[in-house]
Amino acid sequence: MISFKAKPRMQMLEHAQHIFPDECCGFLFGIEDGNGNREIQEILEVNNSRAGDKRRRFEISPRDYLHAEKYAFEHDQPLLGIYHSHPGHPAIPSEHDRLAAQPYFSYVIVSVMQGKTDHIRSWRLGEDFRFEEEDLTSIHFHQSIE
Repeated sequence: MISFKAKPRMQMLEHAQHIFPDECCGFLFGIEDGNGNREIQEILEVNNSRAGDKRRRFEISPRDYLHAEKYAFEHDQPLLGIYHSHPGHPAIPSEHDRLAAQPYFSYVIVSVMQGKTDHIRSWRLGEDFRFEEEDLTSIHFHQSIE
């Protein structure tokens, strides 16, 4: 199961709306209990470093990954995953998302429809290298985040 504190959830959703119609991306930090339950306590926004069309793909630079690892160490908050948005599409991982995924990380996807946050879902890569949805309270939005 994965949950968000209110502030990082709102920051992530605002980031997705602000970057629309491009894909946004960032890192998720928090705590994990002995049963694998995660609470996201902070996010770190990064620039989508993808060359070309950023409306359908995102890329995180190696420098940003190193910065996130350093941030996790310095703030004693494990790096638990990555978030990104799907402009104009549901929060379901693409084949491109699956091929770039790593075990252990949570992959939170924010669906943004017509510039407004619609819903979010979270996924983890299973042992068979297929995404399995993580239990996350369904969050639906029908207005802009103010």
